[in-house]
Amino acid sequence: FFIFWFLIFWLAMMEGGQGSLVGLHPIDKNRYAHSHKITAKCTHVAHKGDNLERFIIGRQFLVVLVVFVINLMGSAADGASVLNLPEWANELFLASGLAMILITIVLGQLTAQVNSANCMLDFINTYFMLFTVYVSLAIEMSGLLHSVYLVQLLFSKITGEPVQSNEAPRSTLMSILFWLRVLVSIAVLGFSFAVTLSAVVNKQTTMWEGVPVYVSIILFFALMCFVGIMEGMQIALFAVVNTPEEDLVQHSRAYESCQLAFAGSNLQSFLIGRQICVTICMFLIARITTLDIGENDENIFGVSDGMQVVFDTGLLGAVITTIVASLCWRIVASSFPVSFLSNPLIYAMIRLCLWFEGSGLCSAAWVIARYQKVYIGLQPDEIYLNDAERHSAAPHTSRDKDIVLTMNTIKYIYSIALLTLSLAVVMTAMFTKQTSAAAMNIPPAAAFFIFWFL
Repeated sequence: FFIFWFLIFWLAMMEGGQGSLVGLHPIDKNRYAHSHKITAKCTHVAHKGDNLERFIIGRQFLVVLVVFVINLMGSAADGASVLNLPEWANELFLASGLAMILITIVLGQLTAQVNSANCMLDFINTYFMLFTVYVSLAIEMSGLLHSVYLVQLLFSKITGEPVQSNEAPRSTLMSILFWLRVLVSIAVLGFSFAVTLSAVVNKQTTMWEGVPVYVSIILFFALMCFVGIMEGMQIALFAVVNTPEEDLVQHSRAYESCQLAFAGSNLQSFLIGRQICVTICMFLIARITTLDIGENDENIFGVSDGMQVVFDTGLLGAVITTIVASLCWRIVASSFPVSFLSNPLIYAMIRLCLWFEGSGLCSAAWVIARYQKVYIGLQPDEIYLNDAERHSAAPHTSRDKDIVLTMNTIKYIYSIALLTLSLAVVMTAMFTKQTSAAAMNIPPAAAFFIFWFL
């Protein structure tokens, strides 16, 4: 229980923290150094040299690992049944993982993203975010994910464009250490694939019973491709958001996708729907790759029990997913955004994301974010940067007003419903002679008149 909710909280900090650090990058730190001292410490570390890129890479692995462990903590055992729910409800919410997915998306991701979008300074003004920054940088420095830099360098050679850096060229010693970590990362990635695929083939994962091995393997790679395209779409769309329309028109499929994504408030809706899709896929990948070794089964490749415990945490699946299903696709999309958006699948996937957001499946995030913002006291960045007037608890945006109106309407409806039920219960008891008045031989009609007169 404690681990589950701690990880949900940490996931929310990572999701909102990344947007905040990226958004605050161009802002002069002196403008908030006194009002938000911890935020200034976070940005001082994260914005130094190429640390922001390193933070994003380390944080991506941390997010995937946290999602995998959340799945491990909360995924239901076979035949689980709670709250005397009917079998179909247990299958729908527990066995399928839908309940876990909704909790993770709404409480661990979207709520934080909504509030951090315009309350960046307040959101990361905590030592827990500073801790998260250091952990993310440590993960990147470990070299686990350095194989992604090899992909980056290969695409740099293909495109002829140098890799942008805010730091001086590496010394000979630093270059040797860098390439050693790249080799170690490639070895770790290959070993992770070997262990994971071996477990899938031997049906030693948490994949649902009855699913054939070949289906699990096909689904595993298909989901990674799907997540990769989703990750790349976000990067590509932001890369072309300011591209002149006459340049995009020359690429009909990319232009069509951009017209759809940038129409009205579709971009924000797409980002929310995309988050839903990615998280669902991450849980499915975690289900396929998380190891579940039986008591009588041998350890994978005969490793020690201690190493098998490490495998069981989902660490290897997180390495594969972070590199193959996320970071590599982001590099391709950032190098060739228009070509990436010319993929005929992109338009359909944008439509899918818009449908998910429009379905209202995770609209609770807006309601929770609204009241979380009020109770925690989060203020928009313009309050501190532009000396704007502080926001009170009163709703300010049209969406906040809609939420308050809806909540008030719900209160009125349930109050009227309770009153109606109370009247029905009392009047029925009165006219069926099941009250104290009936015991005193007072006729129901007389009791009715006295009751309402009083």
